[in-house]
Amino acid sequence: MRHSPKRQHGIVLLIALTVLVAMSLAGVALMRSVDNTVVIAGNISFKQASLQVSDRGGRDGLAWLSVKYACNPGPCNGATVLSNDDPSNGYYSARPPSEPDWFDSATWASAYTTNGGLPDASGNTVRYLVHRMCALPGLLENEANQSCSKYFPPSQRVDSNSRAVGQTAYQGFFQMYYRITTRVDGPRNNVTVTQTAVLL
Repeated sequence: MRHSPKRQHGIVLLIALTVLVAMSLAGVALMRSVDNTVVIAGNISFKQASLQVSDRGGRDGLAWLSVKYACNPGPCNGATVLSNDDPSNGYYSARPPSEPDWFDSATWASAYTTNGGLPDASGNTVRYLVHRMCALPGLLENEANQSCSKYFPPSQRVDSNSRAVGQTAYQGFFQMYYRITTRVDGPRNNVTVTQTAVLL
């Protein structure tokens, strides 16, 4: 007596298709994860590059300060020159009354842009602002109430830090604090802001 074969229900095909769909979804998720990782790594590298480029703003600002302080070219009093604002070169003789938002583009309206405003080979645009860290603008470096100068002795301390009668007077010279704030706008809309304090 012969038995007729059982009809196929295709359950194996259904399982195989389900597994194939699951593997496809896993592959798509893996590719998206790799893409996101590559983008994040690229953003970090651009951020690090712009941080290194920001050193140029500090160096250029210090070079400008040094030239003005030394009055090159021509004879003048460098301290007097730097007691006046020079917005065309991004210089201000007093600190801002309140700390601005350095990531706001409006803060940098009067900043000095290096390289004529053109981005460098890596696509970074560098701008800087220089502030003399004084409470009031327009004062000379040895005037009272400046709170922006450090009093250095000519060689070493000549007194015992005592103010008793008969003690040797403290003698020295003024040096002014300046702050150079640099902003770098990168090619992927990354923004880096650094600040450098200098003494002249």
